Amino acid sequence: MDRSPKETEEIRTRLLAHKADLQKRVTTIHEHARDPLEQDSAEQAAQLGNVAVVSALENEAVQQIAEIEAAISRLDAGTYGVCVSCGEPIGDGRLRVRPAATQCRDCAELDSRRA
Repeated sequence: MDRSPKETEEIRTRLLAHKADLQKRVTTIHEHARDPLEQDSAEQAAQLGNVAVVSALENEAVQQIAEIEAAISRLDAGTYGVCVSCGEPIGDGRLRVRPAATQCRDCAELDSRRA
């Protein structure tokens, strides 16, 4: 997909900003994770209940970082914004909402119905 250098840099800036936000989220999760030995038994019980939630949030952020890195690679390769399923352009509105999107809205909806 042909993009002007200015447009490419604007996209790169948005992707990198989103990646930085996600990296901050992961760092915050790590900073707030306390050693169970430092907690009393009530805190330990609460912490154990939150481990799955915190782990899921961290995994989601790490996955999104990987998706953004892949999007930056597609941007460098000139394929950013092209649906991997049908080869048609991914709408600008979809890319604003999901900057790492690999599929156009129609293909994504079709895939979600199959799942």
